[in-house]
Amino acid sequence: MSKAPASTIAARIAKAQPTFSRIQHKLADYVLAHQFRVATMTIDEFADAVGVSVASANRFARALGLPGYPQFRAELARGFEAALEPVEKLRTELAHSATAAQIFAATLEEDIRNAQRNLQALDAEACERAVRAILQAERVFIIGFGASGFLAGMLQRVLCMHLHAVESLAGPGGVSHAARRMSRMTASDLVIAIGFPRYLADTVTLADAARQAGVPVLVLTDKQTSPLVPAASIVLYAYSARQLIPNSETAALGLIEALGAAVAYRAKNSVAAAAGVTESVMPWLIHGVGKR
Repeated sequence: MSKAPASTIAARIAKAQPTFSRIQHKLADYVLAHQFRVATMTIDEFADAVGVSVASANRFARALGLPGYPQFRAELARGFEAALEPVEKLRTELAHSATAAQIFAATLEEDIRNAQRNLQALDAEACERAVRAILQAERVFIIGFGASGFLAGMLQRVLCMHLHAVESLAGPGGVSHAARRMSRMTASDLVIAIGFPRYLADTVTLADAARQAGVPVLVLTDKQTSPLVPAASIVLYAYSARQLIPNSETAALGLIEALGAAVAYRAKNSVAAAAGVTESVMPWLIHGVGKR
């Protein structure tokens, strides 16, 4: 995450500090300790958190050489825009009343719009290259942390039926385990990196390390400005906007299931593989409901 907003405000505070009142010193200490949090606060929330008046909060902004609190908050937020966007969306939405059913409907409509947009923007060449890269790889390693760790597990699940070696590195060992496994990868392997808002630096760092080591990287992400794109050999996009939360896992999962279906279609002996998996799990399936 960018440090630019913190250093800018910190520089302003350092410059103005000799002229601060006792209350302004208190406000400055709070800002320096909670920069991201303050960037999400209204002036009333900021004043209440520090225990001062709204007028004092406004005077503090002006003491930093800014016209008022809105400009102070904007400068503090600069560089945090992507992380702050869901917070601002939620703040806006909560200002309007809605029933639970309306929220259900709005969420499902968002998923439909995302799916339609992803269908229209589908890149046929990228799809072909992605499937070919997966099937030709000696080993496939999937990286993705945070919420994308769950997506990595789902991708591993849909691919394992058709590949000799596919592993999700989003396991209990965390990033250090992933880094150790990746140190032994070669150009005959494939890394699949999953990253959606809010992007995690660990995934970006590992994907870039794989690229620098000559390992092909297939990226699943949401847009061309994603920080994962520069590390990619191939990119598949899934637009994943959501009004009340940072990201739509439904859109990302749809891309994963589509990729899995395409791999299954192109894989050799896919019918035999599916039959083998079904046979192996048969003892744990319910085959019918007994009569009472």
